[in-house]
Amino acid sequence: MFKKTLTASMIFAALLSGCDSDSSDNERRTDASTTSPADDVPAQGVDLPYTVLRSDLIDANTQQPFEVRNGGFGSAMTGDPADSRRFYALTDRGPNASFTGSQGKGKKFPTPNYTPRIGHFEVTAEGKVVLLDTVLLKRPDGTLITGLPNSSALGGTGETPYNADGSPILEDPTQPYDAESNPLRLDDYGLDGEGLVALSDGTFWVSDEYGPHIVHFDADGKEIGRINPFADDDRDDYTLPAEFANRRANRGMEGLAITPDEKTLVGIMQSTMYNPDKGVRDLDLTRIVTINLDDGSIGQYLYKQEKNQNSNSELAALSATQFLVIERDGSFLYGGPKGADAANPAAQKTVYRIDLSTGTNLETLATGGDLSQDAELGLTIGGKTLEEVVQANGWAGLAAYNIVPVDKQLVVDMVAQVSYPHDKMEGLWVIDSNSLGVLNDDDFATWSTSSGALEQKMLDSNTIDGNHLYVVPADLSVD
Repeated sequence: MFKKTLTASMIFAALLSGCDSDSSDNERRTDASTTSPADDVPAQGVDLPYTVLRSDLIDANTQQPFEVRNGGFGSAMTGDPADSRRFYALTDRGPNASFTGSQGKGKKFPTPNYTPRIGHFEVTAEGKVVLLDTVLLKRPDGTLITGLPNSSALGGTGETPYNADGSPILEDPTQPYDAESNPLRLDDYGLDGEGLVALSDGTFWVSDEYGPHIVHFDADGKEIGRINPFADDDRDDYTLPAEFANRRANRGMEGLAITPDEKTLVGIMQSTMYNPDKGVRDLDLTRIVTINLDDGSIGQYLYKQEKNQNSNSELAALSATQFLVIERDGSFLYGGPKGADAANPAAQKTVYRIDLSTGTNLETLATGGDLSQDAELGLTIGGKTLEEVVQANGWAGLAAYNIVPVDKQLVVDMVAQVSYPHDKMEGLWVIDSNSLGVLNDDDFATWSTSSGALEQKMLDSNTIDGNHLYVVPADLSVD
């Protein structure tokens, strides 16, 4: 299953590489190093800073110019191992919107050269959040990656990249499209990042929604290792089980964590995979994978969602077996861009505690009889994928073979706790055993109509969505 030995983590490097700010870390340091951010962040939370990527686009709703903001630091977050008042936050592939144009279904990318990045933030003694520096993600040769889709051999799902005006993004923008001489511009190093791990040696792991890929970056943001389900990708250090390539588009490996000893990565898929195809999409079965970084050995577990097609949007470690999971729907408490008529008082924005030791490790099950391992689909029962079994017989169909999901317990209901107004709750920061940081993905303050026209992303008629940090009390203790 595995191709070669994982490259060793780079020797500790300065965490401030890739710095975009004018001030050094020491200059920005607050005098609150001995207190917890939970003591300083107000109950209603605090905004993260942003800059403007462009402000020349016309809002399809108001017909006025609107801001595409950077922003976007909410796809994942994790604490800084070196400082309890600091955290890292990840952007995804950049501003985008669903669109169908001359080359079929795809996405508009109003800033197609955008480089996905990791922001390094600090909570000040005044309860504000400041951006200390930014790490831009790079290829192994040091050139900047983009957020444009991968080719189909490496997980691309046929998403056509378009400019904001609806024209396809091409290798040579000055020439017309030609499948051979001037094809669509893709990026096999492009990432739609959704999961983030920061290691004590200053390096990072990022998981994404394209492959899914799990990529190791040094402290400067340069790629030094990779894991994905594509056996023919010679960039890989280890290979995930092939069934993970059957991820649903835009719902890949949404959460990533690492055990406290920094030896095992743990990733969670956002929603039910298309395993074997999209006919199983309306389910509550999702998958968790563990990767031992010493030898590449794999574990695989099942997580049962509260509602079909929910989103698992973040993973954070509490111990070697216990983790926090964000499970949410896609609705807005106050209606969001669709207005008050779309308000949903039953919006789900929850955090659960899970324990892997309570679930069945699919990789350790003995095969024989009805149980077999398919090279492309993973464990099957009577020739059916686990998704197909649950679709036909419910979870009892798996329990009959002693296959059970991990146990889960509610930790925080953010709608009940803070009247959480955002649609995408996607970042968790374990501050201490009693305090949890929660961050939203603001989509760069950009939204789109059903036809793919761009507009400002609103929480209500007066409020533009932005990255907002909440700190809430929670029992995160481990026995």
